[in-house]
Amino acid sequence: MYRYPPAVERAIESLTKLPGIGPRTAERMIFFLLKAPKGEIRTLAQAIGDLADKVVPCVTCGNLSAEKRCPICSSPRRDESVICVVGEPNDIVAIEKTSEYQGLYHVLSGTLSPLEGVGPDDLRITELLHRVKAGKVKEVILATNPNSEGEATALYLDQQLKPLGVRVTRIARGIPVGSSLEHVDEVTLAKALEGRREI
Repeated sequence: MYRYPPAVERAIESLTKLPGIGPRTAERMIFFLLKAPKGEIRTLAQAIGDLADKVVPCVTCGNLSAEKRCPICSSPRRDESVICVVGEPNDIVAIEKTSEYQGLYHVLSGTLSPLEGVGPDDLRITELLHRVKAGKVKEVILATNPNSEGEATALYLDQQLKPLGVRVTRIARGIPVGSSLEHVDEVTLAKALEGRREI
């Protein structure tokens, strides 16, 4: 039976380790790359290599950074009294795009998921508690995703943070702008009613 050259087999196998990439998709990607100019392939390989060599977690918040401390933690213009807790670094990018938040962040590097074997010790919760105990923090905003793992994580963090005397808030959930009520699921609509406020 014919098999691809070893380099192609290794590349396909490596790509299938990425989330959402099966053997067929990996195979299509490799054949696309094989048709691309060699310079583009080398540029892609260098960019992937740079992920391992030039990107580190910020020692303070866990965000992705090229330096020991990320630009947000290093900025004197950020409000050090507020920390927004997120699951992953890409959540920070989503919040920063709004230009509404000027505090600091804390990346948990995941959410609680007992079914996948992810417990409190697997997340950066201890580091968050140390930051709060340091005394400058007045409010912690829990901005984990509104799914079962994110909700469980927010509830656990609330229980850990409240005894420290810090204000704990949760990002609001509700109906997306531009949608109609008939297309909104029941859980989202219930959360929107629960989180209603005066105009």
